[in-house]
Amino acid sequence: MTLDDCYDRLHAAVLEELPAAVELRHALHADPRRSGDETDTAAAVVAALGQGEGREVAGTGRLVRIGDATGPTVALRAELDGLTVQEQTGVDWASASGVMHACGHDAHLAGLVAVCRAVARVGGPAPLLALLQPREESAPSGARDVAQSGLLAQEQVVAVVAAHVQPQLTAGVVNAKPGPVNAATDEFTITVTGHGGHGGYPHTTHDPVLALAAVVVNLQQLVSRRVDPTVGAVLAVTQLDAGSSFNVVPDTARARGGLRVMRESDRTALLTALTEVAEHTAAAHGCTAEVHSESNEPVLANDPELARGALPWLERSGVQVDDTWRSFGADDFSHYCADARGLMLFLGVDGGAADDRGRRPGLHASRFLPGDDTVGQVATALLAGYLAGAELLGT
Repeated sequence: MTLDDCYDRLHAAVLEELPAAVELRHALHADPRRSGDETDTAAAVVAALGQGEGREVAGTGRLVRIGDATGPTVALRAELDGLTVQEQTGVDWASASGVMHACGHDAHLAGLVAVCRAVARVGGPAPLLALLQPREESAPSGARDVAQSGLLAQEQVVAVVAAHVQPQLTAGVVNAKPGPVNAATDEFTITVTGHGGHGGYPHTTHDPVLALAAVVVNLQQLVSRRVDPTVGAVLAVTQLDAGSSFNVVPDTARARGGLRVMRESDRTALLTALTEVAEHTAAAHGCTAEVHSESNEPVLANDPELARGALPWLERSGVQVDDTWRSFGADDFSHYCADARGLMLFLGVDGGAADDRGRRPGLHASRFLPGDDTVGQVATALLAGYLAGAELLGT
C-alpha cells in the first residue's frame, strides 16, 4: 500500500475518531493534574487508547505501542500536566480545582488518541508509539527524564513528533519550520555584595542596590552588541530583591532573570559576558558580584527532512502551512531532538473570547480555551508528522 493510500484511509479513520476524542478532551480538561501528579490523567488516556497498559516512564508517564511489537518506530508525544491556574472560561466542563489545562495539553492528548486509534483500527505504514509525557510545565523536565531513560532506544524510536497550539499564529495555520524554532533557556541569579549602613550617611557605605541597578542597565547592551541581529536572543532581568527598610542600605542585593538563545555558541558567549559585566560593574561601585546560572532546555531544532516531509500531507489536508515563524519560548520537547529526529508543529488557534478591550487570552491565561475543532487540527498535524516519519523509515 502506498503512503497516498495510507493517508486516505487514516485521514478518514481519524475523522471518525474525533467525536470521541472531543469527549475525552472535555473529560481531561475538567479534571487536570499538576506536574508530577499525572497518574490519573495517564490512566484515562491509556484507557482511551485501548492498547494495553504500556510501559511506565519518568514516574507518571507512559509509552504505549501501536502496531508491530518490534522495528523502527515513530513516536507521537503529548503532555499530561496542567498548570496551577484558576480557570475562568465559564464552560460546563471547566476545571474547578485550581489546576487548569491552560496550555492546550488536553487538546494535544485528545488529538494523539484520535490518530493512534485510527492507526490501530485501519493499520499504518510504520509502528507507532504514544508518548504520554509528564512534567512539561515544571522542573525536573519530563522530556529530559524520558530521553535519559533509554526506553525510546529500546522501542527503536527514530522520529518523535509533537503538535502545540499557538495563539500567536493565525487560526488554522500550521507552522512546520525546519531548524531552530524554540530557544534554549538559562536561569541566572546575580548577587551583589557591598557594605551596608545608615541611609542618611551613604558616603560610609558601598551601596549594592545602586551597583545592581547599574548592572541591570549595563546588561541591556549585551544582546544588541554581542549577538548577530538576524539570529537574536533575549536577556531579561525579571526579579529584584534588596533591603528591608527605607533608611537602611543593605549589604546585598539580588537580581534574577533568564537568557534565551537560538544558538549554543551565543549561549556560551552571553553567559560569559553576563558574568564579566556584573563583576566589573559591581567593582566600579566598590562591591562584588557573584553570578549563578542553571541551564534548562536546549534549542528545539526541527529535523529539516522531517519538516519537509510533513508539508505535502499538511497541504493535502487543506490547512495553510507556514515555514517562517519561530518563538523564543521554550519546550522540553527539545530533549528528544538530541537522540532522534524531532518535529514540533505549531498550530494557530483562537485562544477564546476577547475581553472588553478586544484582547484575546494567550497561553497560560485563565480564560485560554481554543475551540473543540482544535482536537482535529492537532490530529491532522500529528498524522502528517507520522507519515513523514514513516517515509524516513523507508516504509
